[in-house]
Amino acid sequence: MLLFLNFLKKKKKDKTEPNQSKITSPIPKKSNEQIATRKGEIGEYKIDIQLDQLPKDYRYLSDLLVRNPKAKSGYSQIDHVVMTPYGIFAIETKNYQGTIYGGKDRKTWLVNGKFKMMNPFVQNYGHIKALTSLIDKKYHNLFISMVSFTKRCTFKVGLDYRKIASTEIIVYDIELSEFIHRKVSVLKIQHKQPLLNENDISAIYHAFSKANIIDSKIRNDHKHALNTNVSPARTNSRATCTICNKPVSDKVKTYCLSNKKFDGKIYCYDHQKT
Repeated sequence: MLLFLNFLKKKKKDKTEPNQSKITSPIPKKSNEQIATRKGEIGEYKIDIQLDQLPKDYRYLSDLLVRNPKAKSGYSQIDHVVMTPYGIFAIETKNYQGTIYGGKDRKTWLVNGKFKMMNPFVQNYGHIKALTSLIDKKYHNLFISMVSFTKRCTFKVGLDYRKIASTEIIVYDIELSEFIHRKVSVLKIQHKQPLLNENDISAIYHAFSKANIIDSKIRNDHKHALNTNVSPARTNSRATCTICNKPVSDKVKTYCLSNKKFDGKIYCYDHQKT
């Protein structure tokens, strides 16, 4: 009887004790920024797979950062550039979800009718201008501007953007290589001979590669400038004395520039007396 009672106590105790094997640590939720970054990486991966399968006489570069004095950050970041015998494709990728409203006459487009975004073709035009500054003038008219969206988007844009004859084409990421092939086929009909030979493509490729900035600090400054609307040149540069090149404060700079006797030049405190 005593053994039976002890057995019941042990059974009751076992039921009250938590099952340690089932206790797990809560899985931390990913932030919206982490999710967006991950989606962007997947989107870029899908595009890279397509670009890897292009013909061998094509060349491409991804994630180029080149100097652009006209950009608010001082740089242009180009997602992809594809060099073919019949044209150079500058590709801007967008990782949005929803309905995209836009047209050629609009400086800003809308996502879901609420959120504003810069007209991506205006943005890509700036990228192309930065790229043309790196190569011979004879190549400047060979650019085709393409903007790629994910399949999570629906287009409500000008119909011309979907026409293969256009020099500004909007595509879904999964059809990027298809549209490149189609565009090249049209250009082949228009031009009996290739517009770029192997040496031309190689020269352009090396010019872009050489200009590409890989310094992580500059890239981070560029990204920060886009997010804060502050130019890295403005945040990093300091006014210096005309004579000794010593950095001066903004107060000293303002004083010198507002004083006619300095004739628009900046002097440190010591050299203001001389």
